[in-house]
Amino acid sequence: MKQYYVYILTNKYRTTFYIGVTNDLIKRNSQHNDGVGSEFTSKYQITDLVYYETFNEVEQAIAREKQLKNWKREWKINLIKSINPTLSTL
Repeated sequence: MKQYYVYILTNKYRTTFYIGVTNDLIKRNSQHNDGVGSEFTSKYQITDLVYYETFNEVEQAIAREKQLKNWKREWKINLIKSINPTLSTL
C-alpha cells in the first residue's frame, strides 16, 4: 500500500511556508534542499521540513493540501506547533 504525505516547509527565519503533496517524502525533501523542488522554494530558500501528515489515499492528501493552503498563517503555525512546538527541522 502506497502512502502519501502532505508536508510543510519553511525558511530558516520561519517567515514563509510551502505546502506540498508527495508519495516519497525523503526524496521530495532532498529535491527541495537541492534547489530543484520548485521555483518558489528555491527563490525563497524554503528547505526546512517542519510538519507532515500521512495518508493512504492520494485524494485525501490532495484535499488536505488544498485545505491547508486556504488556512490563515496563524492557523498553520498553530498546527505545526501542535506536534513541533519549536518549529525545528524534522
